[in-house]
Amino acid sequence: MRRDRGISRREFFQAALAAGAGAVLSGRRAMAGAADRRVALVRGTDCDRMVRRAVGMLGGPQRFVFPGARVVVKPNASFANAPEWGNNTNPAVVRAVCKLFREAGARRVTVLDYPLMRGAEALDLNGVAAACKDLRGVDLRVLSAAHQFRPIAVPGKVLKTVSVAREVLDADLLVNLPVAKAHDAVAASIGLKNLMGLIWDRAAFHTVLEINQAIADLALAIRPSLTIVDMTRVLTTNGPQGPGEIATPEMLVASVDPVAADSVAVGQVRFNGRRFRPKQLRYLVHAHQAGLGEVRLGEIDIRKEDA
Repeated sequence: MRRDRGISRREFFQAALAAGAGAVLSGRRAMAGAADRRVALVRGTDCDRMVRRAVGMLGGPQRFVFPGARVVVKPNASFANAPEWGNNTNPAVVRAVCKLFREAGARRVTVLDYPLMRGAEALDLNGVAAACKDLRGVDLRVLSAAHQFRPIAVPGKVLKTVSVAREVLDADLLVNLPVAKAHDAVAASIGLKNLMGLIWDRAAFHTVLEINQAIADLALAIRPSLTIVDMTRVLTTNGPQGPGEIATPEMLVASVDPVAADSVAVGQVRFNGRRFRPKQLRYLVHAHQAGLGEVRLGEIDIRKEDA
């Protein structure tokens, strides 16, 4: 994305608000995902090469970032467990994504999460902090207090307002970097579920709201420009916390369409002994019905390469 290719970021948000959208369109071309059904599926063992190959298959980093951009990378770094547990995004994948977008011209890359366990210590134990600490222009931000979030309206069916991390609201680009893993409430946690780590009140999704519809509604509010699903190793049982059985597909699944990325990823392994079709995950169906992306595998352009 270049500065001379469209309206300013402020003008974009003013237009969205004037239209009553109320959604966070993170990056000027965030909505390109609604029409671009391409999904890159890359296999390999070198995370740096895999990330570069996956993003390259989608048009390269310059498609997403302009010089001086502020980028937020959202891994799943919620748990204070070693990387081998498979319930956090592989630190090597996080590092590779940060490096790629810094090299592409981002002024600042912020790795952002709201850990469920032990706050900042979780990112020390799961390896994400160490993976980022020597990268210039990359900082690590741990969410922990209400003042770090700002409420916005949501045009959802069950979710009407939500407090979103301020860094996301102010960013030029949001890269969603989930790990695929089993989940006791929704069968499989992938990209759309990972967005819950950017809001203040996650408990309401499990206690007050119907969680599948709430996840789809949240995707109306927070729309990453790029989703890269880490499937280098996958917690296939006893998720999301683990410990459990681990599969090692050694792959990344990437797309500008967040629903398509999840739809392709979910069928690559068995979760709790069962291989799911995308339409069996209700939050994906709800998100598809809301116009947020493609759930029908026959309509998705899946491209496979080795790195």
